[in-house]
Amino acid sequence: MKRGPFLSFGSNMKVSVLCFITETQLMEAGKTLSPRRWHAAFSEDGHLDFAKVLRRIQRGGIHPAIKGLVWEFLLGCYDPNSTFEDRNQIRQRRRDQYTIWKAECTNLVPVIGSGKFVTTSIITEDGQPIIDPSTSNAQEWHVNNAVSDKKAIQWMLVLHQIGLDVVRTDRTLVFYESETNQAKLWDILAVYAWVDNDIGYVQDAFWCFDRAMQRLRENFRCSATSIGVQAQLSTLSQVIKTVDPKLHQHLEELDGGEYLFAFRMLMVLFRREFTFVDALYLWELMWAMEYNPNAFSLYEESSAATEKGVLTVSSDELLKQCGKFEKKNVKTGSSTQQSALAVFLVASVLETKNKRILKEAKGLDDVVQHGGMAGDIVTN
Repeated sequence: MKRGPFLSFGSNMKVSVLCFITETQLMEAGKTLSPRRWHAAFSEDGHLDFAKVLRRIQRGGIHPAIKGLVWEFLLGCYDPNSTFEDRNQIRQRRRDQYTIWKAECTNLVPVIGSGKFVTTSIITEDGQPIIDPSTSNAQEWHVNNAVSDKKAIQWMLVLHQIGLDVVRTDRTLVFYESETNQAKLWDILAVYAWVDNDIGYVQDAFWCFDRAMQRLRENFRCSATSIGVQAQLSTLSQVIKTVDPKLHQHLEELDGGEYLFAFRMLMVLFRREFTFVDALYLWELMWAMEYNPNAFSLYEESSAATEKGVLTVSSDELLKQCGKFEKKNVKTGSSTQQSALAVFLVASVLETKNKRILKEAKGLDDVVQHGGMAGDIVTN
């Protein structure tokens, strides 16, 4: 991947395009946050100088050996001002909570935690168990008794769909060639669906996933008249209409004025448009640029720590710990959701490819194909 234009906006929502196209690779050699720099950023008792590591992440991503450790802070699992002891207590509390949730799920569906998972329905819509005659161990796979609780029925009806999605997850990665590893992913997703039944459809990995979903969960809210990601698509339309009216007009003529062709990019944050390694780097870049040191308080204490979900910053010292994008939002008083950067990244891709789209796209499939929405999407 190579650098493409970066889009930013102020509180008045007028968009300006700041181009920084270079011939260098996106992940610059020698700029990655290394394990040595990461560990050196902690004080003796565990306080983290996150401003120092943020700059590094924004320039070159995170070394694979410490991704899990850094992600816990980037996603708001921990307060950077916490100590080693504080985090040990939080970690143990979360493990205990996850154990309770997982036990609740296992009591309903014994296959959870067994190293296996389901890909076929296990109950009917009225809660009656479905017996699979091809399975010799029915106790392991199925519900033995009818279920009447509405939450349990709703949850159990989606378990097989989670299993089908797990099987399709990154099939090119060696990790997911193992059924045991697929089952680990299924367990996390199944427990998450039980806890957050409004969206529906391990331990520390679960909590990182939970925090990542906190940032994206509104995308998955659907009603009879709208989809959760629709607000972002509407913003994308406004952005392109402002920075490139000719391209916007062309997309409208192709019946793409609602920008539904960008649905997947926003829902899974470019995971299908980039390689696995590049996608992880892109996420780290976005999380670092959108980072706010109050994220931990927002997720842990909800409205008690923030007003209307806005991550306010009360001092210059805290402002220094904000990511580059979030810092601008705080300074301008913008209450933009964290997902805004993803919208502008999609817009930058379209703007980079505008000549090709205008020349070659005769339909929305061509926008995806010729516009470079798959594969190397940010090079000309």
